[in-house]
Amino acid sequence: MYFLVEIYPYILTLHIVAVISWMAGLFYLPRLFVYHVERAQIGDNLDETLKVMEYKLQRYIMGPASVVTWLAGLVLVFTPGIVDWDAFWPYAKVFGVITMTGFDHWLFQLRKKFSQNANTLTGRQYRLINEVPTVLLIIIVSSVVIKF
Repeated sequence: MYFLVEIYPYILTLHIVAVISWMAGLFYLPRLFVYHVERAQIGDNLDETLKVMEYKLQRYIMGPASVVTWLAGLVLVFTPGIVDWDAFWPYAKVFGVITMTGFDHWLFQLRKKFSQNANTLTGRQYRLINEVPTVLLIIIVSSVVIKF
């Protein structure tokens, strides 16, 4: 496992880039949902365009970025000397990451509802949903940086 120490900077770089890509999607998708519910009519050009945008954002950016985030993160966890499991911060980060993953999966279900013309939420609700990744990001980043 000590070879992980040697490749640590590269894995950390990969992890950070993947997190940024994943977070961009987590911030953008609920905003697309706001436009979808407030401006599109079922079957019109905007509705179809937003369905394609939402699908491609999840399929080609968010999905791969979340997988790379998790894989690189797990490698970092197993790198000797990186995580102090006697402290509170790793557990706060794990909570944040698992919650973020659940949020991501929930967004997948919401997108599927749009694709089936079965959305039931309002633009206001999607605006509130759009705040969830910000709160989780604060928990995750502060736990790692501050190490409380």
